[in-house]
Amino acid sequence: MDKVAVLIPCFNEEITIGKVVADAKKYLPGATIYVYDNNSTDKTFETAKKAGAIVRKEPRQGKGNVVRTMFREVDADVYIMVDGDDTYGLESAPEMVRRVKEGADMVIGDRLSGAYYEENKRAFHSFGNDLVRFQVNSLFHSHIKDIMTGYRAFSYRFVKTFPVRSKGFEIETEMTVHAADKNMVLSTMKIDYRDRPKGSYSKLHTFRDGMKVLYTIGDLFRKYRPIAFYGILSLIFAGLGIGFFIPVFLDYLSTRAVERFPTLIVCCFSMLIAVLCLFSGFLFSTLRNQEFVQFERALIAVDDAYKLKTKDYKN
Repeated sequence: MDKVAVLIPCFNEEITIGKVVADAKKYLPGATIYVYDNNSTDKTFETAKKAGAIVRKEPRQGKGNVVRTMFREVDADVYIMVDGDDTYGLESAPEMVRRVKEGADMVIGDRLSGAYYEENKRAFHSFGNDLVRFQVNSLFHSHIKDIMTGYRAFSYRFVKTFPVRSKGFEIETEMTVHAADKNMVLSTMKIDYRDRPKGSYSKLHTFRDGMKVLYTIGDLFRKYRPIAFYGILSLIFAGLGIGFFIPVFLDYLSTRAVERFPTLIVCCFSMLIAVLCLFSGFLFSTLRNQEFVQFERALIAVDDAYKLKTKDYKN
């Protein structure tokens, strides 16, 4: 079991991965450095291995798939996850490790409070970060400054209890929402950010991946806030039903006859859907409470397993 594990997911980062590994060695001496190559077509694998990292391959494409494998395979007291594009300053890594050792379950490297807006040259990315931050903080009543940063530190209990569902870049949003929802200890610290060096390019597609992130937020809102989600749907369908029913009812008062039977049928179906949505919200909320109890039990099991692992490691 490693004391500190540096996890670096990579896809075609031949230009920068050597420096990232070297910086990890410099600022975290004694840490074990893992590079997970995600089907790179350049010399990322060879460069990382030459730099002294433990290099493994993940054949399923997508950052979420890489994170799932890393979290399953690596055991450590503290985890540092950083992208292999050399955009994050690893000089802040020792402080992140210290915060985890003092009790934080996840330390979020905050780019947006630093030079991100000046350094980032990719169109719409700053706007996208602000939009996602606003949505997540509004929907989940949190105050997190940087939702989509790829630079984070984790505790053992977070890594081993986090159910990875995403396959791509929406994984960062999922991590943040999971930690906020499960009342885990979060810490945010300002970090240095720099744009990619010349010759290196981003694998993030602004609109395609942005839509995936927005879909993930909506899906997580449905899962984590079922009463609010289905309550909104119930109000929408109830409003439609009442709105279409009013003219039918007014006609009935004046003529004593129902002349718009199709509209009346639509009203009835709309109200029925509203009632079903409301009951669905209560049902899924009950299931969510049971899930939370199961998660607390899982935390206890993971903590016990961690104590056994550290005991065996010391012996």
